[in-house]
Amino acid sequence: MLTIGNKTFKSRLLLGTGKYPSFDIQKEAVRVSESEILTFAVRRMNIFEPSQPNFLEQLDLSKYTLLPNTAGAKTAEEAVRIAKLAKVSGLCDMVKVEIIGCDRSLLPDPVETLRATEMLLNEGFIVLPYTSDDVVLARKLCEMGAHAIMPGASPIGSGRGILNPLNLSFIIEQSTVPVIIDAGIGSPKDAAYAMELGADAVLLNTAVSEAYDPVKMAKAMRLSIDAGRLGFEAGRMPKRDYAVASSPMVGLVPN
Repeated sequence: MLTIGNKTFKSRLLLGTGKYPSFDIQKEAVRVSESEILTFAVRRMNIFEPSQPNFLEQLDLSKYTLLPNTAGAKTAEEAVRIAKLAKVSGLCDMVKVEIIGCDRSLLPDPVETLRATEMLLNEGFIVLPYTSDDVVLARKLCEMGAHAIMPGASPIGSGRGILNPLNLSFIIEQSTVPVIIDAGIGSPKDAAYAMELGADAVLLNTAVSEAYDPVKMAKAMRLSIDAGRLGFEAGRMPKRDYAVASSPMVGLVPN
């Protein structure tokens, strides 16, 4: 089970809800993914305008936990305001802190992320900060009391997969809260690798929504995350420099 704050989940796949070709494809992709946590950018939704189309209306919300994110914020104050807006709207008291510090790389601002995390924790939120793969920053967020750490595998939407597995393994090793690999996942191979490193979960969006068949890709991601987690729990065989026969050399039939 995946536990974040006071919430517990069976699925280790968190799914984003943007950029799907249609509501119907989005709804089916969500269903086959078996994800229990759906994330979305509060600033990109007309949550107070009933005449505007809203993907939330397409889903049975009793089956999901909504994870609003603060995408679009450039400062801690903006992120806190967006989080409070989502909470007042009755969406969730769990929030993904996303504060972009570079418009070209879309990498998060470490200083503002730390500030926003502390401010939201003081407000009683369940806080999941999105960070780079900075080992020290992840430790500081964990020590501050964040309920999960969300380091990126590579830049948002790049599909480049895991660029720095060593740093991610350090973050996972030192963390006392769930580590959710977020951003840059491009294929089921990437998702399985993240789980084999020991991550607790994976959050992805573009890898599914921009796939030729988003529904099939959503299922593939679910299966790869399950397989990667099982592989991590099983413990892989050691890597060796030389071959080792898979059959015993004793008791052979004489020539």
